[in-house]
Amino acid sequence: MRLQRYLTHLGLASALLVGTAHASELTVGGKNYTEQLILSSMTSQYLDDLGYDIEKRDGMGSSVLRQAQENGQVDLYWEYTGTSLIVYNDIDETLSADATYERVKALDADKGIIWLEPSAANNTYALAMRDDTAEEMGIETLDDLSQAINEDKSLTFGLDTEFYSRKDGWRPLQQAYEFRVGRDDIVRMDTGLIYSALRDGNVDVGLVFSTDGRVPAFDFRVLEDSRDFFPAYSLTPVVREDVLETNPQLAEQLNTLSGLLDDQTMAALNARVDVERETIERVAESFLEKHDLI
Repeated sequence: MRLQRYLTHLGLASALLVGTAHASELTVGGKNYTEQLILSSMTSQYLDDLGYDIEKRDGMGSSVLRQAQENGQVDLYWEYTGTSLIVYNDIDETLSADATYERVKALDADKGIIWLEPSAANNTYALAMRDDTAEEMGIETLDDLSQAINEDKSLTFGLDTEFYSRKDGWRPLQQAYEFRVGRDDIVRMDTGLIYSALRDGNVDVGLVFSTDGRVPAFDFRVLEDSRDFFPAYSLTPVVREDVLETNPQLAEQLNTLSGLLDDQTMAALNARVDVERETIERVAESFLEKHDLI
């Protein structure tokens, strides 16, 4: 790894000799929850150590971040294939993980956005319950949940604002599973607060991310998506085409980072922040140090 890192540095130095000072200036974006904040910090530290001049702009909503990239205000960030498929490209087909990646790669290339190599991390949306509650009610799948709702079982839901209005979110999910929840039974809150609200019994069902470390730490049961409503959400670096043309070595550098990420790795990193209360910057830094990337 150290030899690879040396050669990567050498390649970057050569590229900069024939480029311009502006070629090394990159804006790294990120969304507004733990996993994305870790990734934006990790990517910024990694690229900074490689010699780029980095500006980090994280904490954004999905649509705002995507628009910022299309407008040239953000050069690169980590996106999820399913989000691009449904939210940005209005595709509602049920596709495999590989087909989802290939479709968004082709569609976004027409918009000047390049998808690099996907990681093995698939951070899909999910609904979860406290394990003891789910066991008591006999709920293991979203079909089971639908049946309970349609039998007038009293359940409250914790959802974030973005999921409530997404095209792969709450309303289409209710249609797919043939249930309806009244507004009085829905509590909208920040993503991070859902986990503590579910743990503490303030809601019965909560929106979670499958790679969030609080899911096992708080003993949640993730309900099986028995009708395959959610597409694959493969975590992938996306970069503006003109940025890659100016910095051709950047693709290999980001692909190196992508190759180190999977579900277990992201869950562990997320747990260090959300459960063990380490700082995002330190968690990102220690990961890079472990893999000899800084």
